[in-house]
Amino acid sequence: MKKVIFGLSALCLVVFTSCKEDASKKINEANVVVAAERDASSGQFPILQFEEKEHDFGEIPSGVPVETVFKYKNVGDAPLVITDIKSSCGCTVPQDWSREPLAKGESGQFTVKFNGSGTNKITKTITVIANTEKGAETVNITAFIKPSANATASTSPNATSIMNAGK
Repeated sequence: MKKVIFGLSALCLVVFTSCKEDASKKINEANVVVAAERDASSGQFPILQFEEKEHDFGEIPSGVPVETVFKYKNVGDAPLVITDIKSSCGCTVPQDWSREPLAKGESGQFTVKFNGSGTNKITKTITVIANTEKGAETVNITAFIKPSANATASTSPNATSIMNAGK
């Protein structure tokens, strides 16, 4: 037991005597300036402003692909970085956006391709993941999908009656 107490006492003595240098002398003034600038700008965020937040394709035939371009601008005080753009389904594909930081006042754009699938009125949401205060911004595309001539004929009441009559 005496050996354990003596060992712990020696360890404490080494720990306390090895820290005798003043910690304030180890601070590099250049690092303090950089940290102060970083902390001052940490409250600043980029602001992603779109020319339009919703694009309406109007009436389109079923299965006909369409595309549009969403234009945006950084109106905030910090560089804007878009890390990803996702759509609400696989039929809508966002592409061609810059992954480079966008300085205050600079503009950018991305393309959204929609394959024309669905029926009647559709709305698809595109989510832009960026370093804005909210972390994500959304835009929408809408369209009215006209059924194709083949789909109309196969689902009409007369066509259904004829198909059932043959059974």
